[in-house]
Amino acid sequence: MSSEYVEVREGGLYAAGSRVSLASIVYAFREGASPETIRQSFPSLSLAQVYGAIAFYLNHPRESEAYLQELKRKWEELERRGQPPSEELQAKIEQARQRLFAEQA
Repeated sequence: MSSEYVEVREGGLYAAGSRVSLASIVYAFREGASPETIRQSFPSLSLAQVYGAIAFYLNHPRESEAYLQELKRKWEELERRGQPPSEELQAKIEQARQRLFAEQA
């Protein structure tokens, strides 16, 4: 499923020559971001890489959608198996939040 602008690495799809996932680009595109805006969000990419990744997504709709659905399934599985933070960690986070708010006031 690789192309000039998208490559398969370790089971994932990435903008070729980068560490930016195809999913990151596609989700931004689906949310209405222009290729130029997406490029600003990922400065390691060229505008041609962004357009190329979008073109790949549009030219391979079934494969792209299957890939995105698999990522979603994996994420849901990780969330299901995850554990909530301990009470101690939650208390530390709340203390830090209170200090931050106090500093801003």
